[in-house]
Amino acid sequence: MVDITHKSNTLRYAKAQAVLLVSKVETIEMIEQNKVPKGNVFEMAKAAGLLAIKSTHLSIPDCHPLPIEYAAVGYEISGLEIKVTMELKTIYKTGVEVEAMHGASIVALTLYDMLKPIDPKIEIRSIRLLEKKGGKSSYPVNSKRPVELAIVVCSDSIAAGKKEDRAGRIIAEKLTEYGIREKYYKIIPDEKEAIEEEMKYLRKLAPDLIIFTGGTGLSPRDITPESIRPYLDREIPGIEEAIRSYGQDRTPYAMLSRSVAGLMDKSLVLVIPGSSRGASESIDAIFPAALHIFKVLDTRFKH
Repeated sequence: MVDITHKSNTLRYAKAQAVLLVSKVETIEMIEQNKVPKGNVFEMAKAAGLLAIKSTHLSIPDCHPLPIEYAAVGYEISGLEIKVTMELKTIYKTGVEVEAMHGASIVALTLYDMLKPIDPKIEIRSIRLLEKKGGKSSYPVNSKRPVELAIVVCSDSIAAGKKEDRAGRIIAEKLTEYGIREKYYKIIPDEKEAIEEEMKYLRKLAPDLIIFTGGTGLSPRDITPESIRPYLDREIPGIEEAIRSYGQDRTPYAMLSRSVAGLMDKSLVLVIPGSSRGASESIDAIFPAALHIFKVLDTRFKH
């Protein structure tokens, strides 16, 4: 199965359709008059479809078990065609389109099974996905211009050449997925003066996105948040909360991180953990949704 542990829960929606074709008008009339010998066709097929969506992962090997939080089966008769729709919703890390198609297919097969004694020529014409929403595809990067990135690694040991920088490179690599261009990259010791000097320089450089990694812990040398906050025009606590919440789903120690997010002029400034895992999870937690801020800023500073 594909690893989805790095994904965040979002509202997922899918609508699938199956189309059956009967061979005679009498079949439709018997359905509408509830005279099919095997019983109420639509109600029985609906029940089968609802059972099917809950067990999709038992039939499709690579599907993840997931909670189905809403399901609706619909029918439409048009001439000799019966159109079946299956709509599903969940709040989860992966989509429900396969579950919706599986449910629609089982509804169609159940209809076939119940109707074949009176109409041997009935056939299932198609099964297809009509619509899906949720996940990263529903929250695309909305900025009309390229986003330029500045990364500053705050670490005494890395600045001294005693350790290799991994967190900074992970951040840069992950953000290339969203077309973000690295404009500036620097490694500095975790010292107040060095951090303040970088903030002054970055205010002039004015990249769209500034990420400091490191110095967010609780040791005496971890002073990155305190050094950066005075330069922020406005903090964005929701981003900070999202990073910590995402981290705590994976390790309880995430509650000790002191991540910071805010605006300095038109730049989004982020302070995230310096460990490779902490940096990686912080990026996964808020991107690409955080890039919506640049659409807001572009509108704000348009005139």
